[in-house]
Amino acid sequence: MGLALPLPLPASMPGLAGKIVIVTGGGRGLGRAVAEGFAAAGAHVVLTGRSAGTLAEAAAAIATHGGSAEGIAADVASEADVEALARAVVERHGRIDVLVNNAGINPWYKTAEDTSLDEWRQVVETNLTGVFLAARAAGRVMLAQGEGAIVNITSVAGRVGLARTTAYCAAKGGVELMTRQLALEWAKKGVRVNAVGPGYFETELTEGMRQNPKLAERVTGRTPMGRFGHPQELVGACLFLASPAASYITGASLAVDGGWTAA
Repeated sequence: MGLALPLPLPASMPGLAGKIVIVTGGGRGLGRAVAEGFAAAGAHVVLTGRSAGTLAEAAAAIATHGGSAEGIAADVASEADVEALARAVVERHGRIDVLVNNAGINPWYKTAEDTSLDEWRQVVETNLTGVFLAARAAGRVMLAQGEGAIVNITSVAGRVGLARTTAYCAAKGGVELMTRQLALEWAKKGVRVNAVGPGYFETELTEGMRQNPKLAERVTGRTPMGRFGHPQELVGACLFLASPAASYITGASLAVDGGWTAA
């Protein structure tokens, strides 16, 4: 039985049933929507994040709608946590088929001159180093298997500059290039690495912005489609890139931004 999501998911996406999928930052927002999408496609989803309670709630919601999921608490900025996560998944399920590197933070909107070194490090350690640690841990398993797919969630901020987000832009830009580098390094070893770059979506992180008419109008006015995205509108891109339908695609970055980076 599929999940009851607000928007329809691709019904014919092949090859994901029974796959073991890790979604970092999977307890809420875009990560949760992506996790629900993989579960609806028949995969078993391992949700990870720092809040065990949030992960348990999200996994229970997926199970209620007929999906298969579990939560394992881990901080992607911690090498020990990420290595333990990979070991736990392999011990329980024998493999890792897909990694969706979604975890990220953007707690400060500050100019570069007002950004402290500690603030810089917090953003970069989660948004860039965390992606590397998770890709490395899952990649080692996938290389041993001879197959696997990694989808890194980047951002429009990885392609164009955004005001008062120096650390965030730098980290997301780094993920864009790391995606291409890993794709080249692992291309002949059965592991594909791609990226999805979302624009502004209706999530908890943008709630304050959406409730401010001037800020909301600034975003929708800059977005050619004239609106924020719905979280479920990110799902199809992730499912596609993780599936055999994308078997000849690696090192690509797919913008899901309402046309933001085309303007």
